[in-house]
Amino acid sequence: MQQTEEITSPTDIDTTTEGFTLILFNDAHHEFEEVINQVMLASGCGYDKAEAITMEAHEKGRAAVVSGELGKCLSAQSVLEEIALRTSIEVNA
Repeated sequence: MQQTEEITSPTDIDTTTEGFTLILFNDAHHEFEEVINQVMLASGCGYDKAEAITMEAHEKGRAAVVSGELGKCLSAQSVLEEIALRTSIEVNA
């Protein structure tokens, strides 16, 4: 019987480059203003940009909030998840 090695960390992802995007998914549990305010806190953008991100997530099911280094995306993600918004971080191709 052949043994397989379990991979416990993403060894093939270079986390030092600016190749990540934080995605916000549509949410049916929060008011628009609440999501807009949280997007502003997470991304540092103004009201109009946060409103556009929120509307895109609502209409298309998902929207990019921030892109850049992994640490930046993780920080913004933690702010969005403070109010239980659903997010993911994707590696840019």
